[in-house]
Amino acid sequence: MRLITPLLAAVTLIATASAQKLNDLAPLPEVKPLQKDEIQKSITRGVDFLLKHQNPDGSWGTSRKTKSLNIYAPGIHSHLAFRTGSTCLALKGILDTGDHRPEVVKAIDNCEKWLFKNLPRGRHVDPGAMYNVWGHAYALRTLAGLYKYRKNAPEKLAIIKKLAQGEIKKLNRIEDINGGWGYYDMDEYTKHISGLPTSFTTATVLLGLKEASTTIPNLELPTKNIKRAIASINKQRTPDWAFVYSFPHRMHPRSDINRPAGSLARSQACLTALRKFDDKRITDKLLSHWLQRLCLREGWLSIGRKRPIPHETHFAISGYFYYYGMYYASESFSLLPLEKQKIFLPHLARLLLTKQEKDGSWWDYPLYSYHQAYGTGYALTALSRLRNAQ
Repeated sequence: MRLITPLLAAVTLIATASAQKLNDLAPLPEVKPLQKDEIQKSITRGVDFLLKHQNPDGSWGTSRKTKSLNIYAPGIHSHLAFRTGSTCLALKGILDTGDHRPEVVKAIDNCEKWLFKNLPRGRHVDPGAMYNVWGHAYALRTLAGLYKYRKNAPEKLAIIKKLAQGEIKKLNRIEDINGGWGYYDMDEYTKHISGLPTSFTTATVLLGLKEASTTIPNLELPTKNIKRAIASINKQRTPDWAFVYSFPHRMHPRSDINRPAGSLARSQACLTALRKFDDKRITDKLLSHWLQRLCLREGWLSIGRKRPIPHETHFAISGYFYYYGMYYASESFSLLPLEKQKIFLPHLARLLLTKQEKDGSWWDYPLYSYHQAYGTGYALTALSRLRNAQ
């Protein structure tokens, strides 16, 4: 008892201090004002890039472009997972733009055919890698977008709903024993996954489930899995509202990757997921604090952009953190009242607009040939959210 009481007191002091530090950030600097239609012109260039680089079968990305150090991808199902995730992000980005040019409609039709054929094929095959979790999570969001898009086509709506329910069932099968989801299990190889659930993967899945369930009527949701996932995220939270990288990292909360700078992208996703699942602690003030932190300290993420080796830069940041973080920051932004959105809109928009490539794409990490598709998809959705708030 003598040891427990001081420990509890210390935890209370840390939590109190952390709450007080939410206002200790520098003010946002002035940024170049947005010109009329500047965001829309950037969006159109991004859509045009995706149209030009869509595969003949309707998907985006391939496994053919390699480098000396490639992300571990065992078997064809790993690449099906990568292609599914990239394709879903690209299509959702296009759908979110509201672009209805004839060539865009054709691209959507072609991609829809690919998804209808290939989503049922995605599954967990290799015992060590569950990359399919990304395909399932982003498929749910894309299917929600297609459900809105096909609102006057009942036959397609029935297919979309069936596919969404199938993605949910597959997610149920690969839930980690500690609650939530990860994408590696390289130690025990148990029947029920007991690998490395990560805070951000779990948040990604929860937000996919949320968007699908609020768009597609009468989906059967895994309420027990969701409850365990929320608990898992909270177990990976530190008192300053950073989130550690994975479940075992709880034991090392002050290692570089688990500190606020290392959590700059993860916190956007985790806070948004908790807020959307009715966690009353996730206030507008807390969301605004982390958006301000991102706008001020985005350089920690940007330093890692395009570096070919994962986790090689400050705070063990990888290049592929960047547009992931901006995507969920824009979703967090969308939860704020309009007057607060106006504060962050030019800052977030300018960060994305200035990083668009000459060919119209966005990318942050060389991942075979998937990176431009997923990066552009992330950016199109993020910019569409910002444009809609103008």
